[in-house]
Amino acid sequence: MKPEIDSPARAFESAAVTILDAIGETPLVPLRALARGLPTPVLAKCEHLNPGGSVKDRIAKAIIDDAEARGLLRPGMTVIEATAGNTGVGLAMVAAARGYGLVCVMPEKMSVDKRRTLAAMGAKLVITQNAPPSSPDNFQNVARALAEAHGYFLTDQFQNPVNVEVHAKTTGAEILRQTGGRVGAFVAGAGTGGTISGVARALRQACPEVKIILADPIGSSLAHWIETGELGPDGSYAVEGIGSSAAPANLHRELIHAAESVSDALSVATTQRLIREEGLLVGGSAGTNVAAALRVAARGELAGPVVTVLPDSWDRYFSTAWLRDMSAEATRAGSSAE
Repeated sequence: MKPEIDSPARAFESAAVTILDAIGETPLVPLRALARGLPTPVLAKCEHLNPGGSVKDRIAKAIIDDAEARGLLRPGMTVIEATAGNTGVGLAMVAAARGYGLVCVMPEKMSVDKRRTLAAMGAKLVITQNAPPSSPDNFQNVARALAEAHGYFLTDQFQNPVNVEVHAKTTGAEILRQTGGRVGAFVAGAGTGGTISGVARALRQACPEVKIILADPIGSSLAHWIETGELGPDGSYAVEGIGSSAAPANLHRELIHAAESVSDALSVATTQRLIREEGLLVGGSAGTNVAAALRVAARGELAGPVVTVLPDSWDRYFSTAWLRDMSAEATRAGSSAE
């Protein structure tokens, strides 16, 4: 028998007030296929299942909440951010729910899919050259200049401490609860540094023996910086959203024990395996994270599982070569089977 409901209003008392209430509490799943035979289990936090499709939903809402609480952001204002795409999508979702305008400044390297998504959500796009941090054409510097010129509110994910705080309070706390407080290592890439630094802060406080490992694309300078304290030579790499030629303020080196460098080829191959063997519909940085996590797990040096993050969804990358190649390969296989 179905329970009786006193009134239509009562039926919605437990419903989310807005889509923003669906952010967080993502599943932590074992990678049974990819980690088969390894001495240490690997668990993946499914951040691609957030309503905006990425881990960045967490910081988008948290930064806006903080700015509103401090009176820095008021109705009718416009928000601006320098983004590889995912923070922009998260902010577009928050802006739609709260009634703000949004400008996203993106490097030209980022996928066409991200641009189309942001435009469809009503964001204004400014596309910049792939310029180094010292250049006025760098996307972060362009965002700062536009904020000053037009009075926009700059969310500033690369330096805003709320980025780290929200991952300590939510992502890290969720991992501790989901693992029963038993984590051998946490492995993640860094774009702004907020995810790895915030989770590291929470895990190290609760599990003093935990190892925090940066997963970094080959071509990024961050792995060398973690290992030596000095930025290494930077190069090009295709994986989006992680890696940098400069150390962002929200990447706290003192919380990180070591780094694992991962090639584009291995990142793509691992992402393809996540899609086909685990059914996890994720983007390229998930491949970087998982490839590094599998490497750490294979050493068998830990008392607890290796935990990593799947930062975003594959629908951000339908126009990219690696997903087009997967589709073409599947089409050829299907044709030959007929």
